Amino acid sequence: MRTPLLSLVVATFVLAACADDSNLNSAGDGAGDGSANAGSTIKRKADGSIDYPDGSKEEFANEIGDRVFFGYDQYGLQSEGRATLTEQAQWLKKYPNFAIVVEGHCDERGTREYNLALGERRSNAVKSFLVSQGVPSSRVKTISYGKEKPAVSGANDASWAQNRRGVTVVE
Repeated sequence: MRTPLLSLVVATFVLAACADDSNLNSAGDGAGDGSANAGSTIKRKADGSIDYPDGSKEEFANEIGDRVFFGYDQYGLQSEGRATLTEQAQWLKKYPNFAIVVEGHCDERGTREYNLALGERRSNAVKSFLVSQGVPSSRVKTISYGKEKPAVSGANDASWAQNRRGVTVVE
């Protein structure tokens, strides 16, 4: 008799803990990351979408957009990428306390050395655009990962397209 009662009590506490997700911890796992926004709450809007706190890393990544994509063997910015980077620049000028790292990524084709060089050209293209929009170059670092950190796995055009990217990471 005690085992079923204990199970019922435990189940009630578990369900109660899961019942209200209207306030989610912005750190994602509840373990603060030490940033200025650690412990801030993310709320749901009436339509069910997430309302990220103004000036948060989550707002940048999810509402502004943290990545741009490149064509095969290309490092020139496409019009959609320039539009995203224009929004990134506006956000970065509004919140000058953040520095960023621009990561250059490639798909799996080509040698490691070639892709590291192409990833560097991609991250530098993103940095140059942001600087041309008024973001101080001292706030922008670049790094190339080449083909070492794919966003998606798969050896097909759709996967490769997602892996040819520049990602702006807010520090």
